[in-house]
Amino acid sequence: MSDPALSGDFDPALLRTFVAVCRHGSLSRAADQAGRAQSALSTQIRRLEEQVGKRLLHRTGRGMAPTTEGELLLSYANRILALGEAAAARLRERAVAGSVRIGLSEDVAVAALPAALGRLRRACPQLHLEVVVDDGERLAARWQEGTLDVAVGVCAAFVDEPVQTWAVDLHWVCAIDETPAPDAPLDVIVYAEPCSWRRLAFDALTAAGRDFRVTLTSHNVGATIAAVENGLGVALLSSECLRADTMRIISLGPDSPPSLRAQFGMYASKRLNDSGRAAVSLLRESLQNWGAPQPSRPTGAGTSHLPEALPVMGLAG
Repeated sequence: MSDPALSGDFDPALLRTFVAVCRHGSLSRAADQAGRAQSALSTQIRRLEEQVGKRLLHRTGRGMAPTTEGELLLSYANRILALGEAAAARLRERAVAGSVRIGLSEDVAVAALPAALGRLRRACPQLHLEVVVDDGERLAARWQEGTLDVAVGVCAAFVDEPVQTWAVDLHWVCAIDETPAPDAPLDVIVYAEPCSWRRLAFDALTAAGRDFRVTLTSHNVGATIAAVENGLGVALLSSECLRADTMRIISLGPDSPPSLRAQFGMYASKRLNDSGRAAVSLLRESLQNWGAPQPSRPTGAGTSHLPEALPVMGLAG
């Protein structure tokens, strides 16, 4: 009898769905990000499990996680998909050279964008990337000065129209073993001015009628994450920055949404050469599942993929 794992080639669509579910830790979250029905993704996961003859995912208290066999497949799936993207790009004759100046917002440079830049580098090995990472306001200033060919940052900081926008969920989080007291001012960790997320956080706290005090101010997202993990306070972080083993999502109150949304955009110079246009095209392809792609700038709350959000006012342990 033949091994079911060797009975056929892997369908990239199935691998892509499997990787997305592992990355988001939730079928519903992966379905939302892909703009598809959850049942469709469940069917694809079952097909993949039938093909390999192994259970690839299992439910945990925090959502979905890969099994031992799933972790093994995940490592191969990421490489298979990356190679496929690189091959497709090369076959489309994107053999471009030169250099492209790319600016990234510091608060998202730790998440989806490094992987997207890696795909761009593999697809266009002759293309020299000059990448700068900065906070949103300073990144927008660099863009206005004309020192960047492409920029990805929060839309509120830019005056130009983006070529693509994404709605990125922002969650209030605290250390996993912390329980903020409902009758005491909330300790808050914020980014330094100028920062649109800081203003968004203060507006949300005021709207919820929540007393608060700033305990740490930082320009660096890594420092913010470390401060949350060590119990210095709560912070507003994007989904990609959350760590399920050290953080939990909270809400500001029983009537407050557990998450907010920030609009990020990709900005491209109107004077791009072939190298720049190839970079924009490949980055848009690579980021198509980052956040929720939007044709405009809507508002609204997102969904969470960590443990169910608990209200700060009247927290259960």
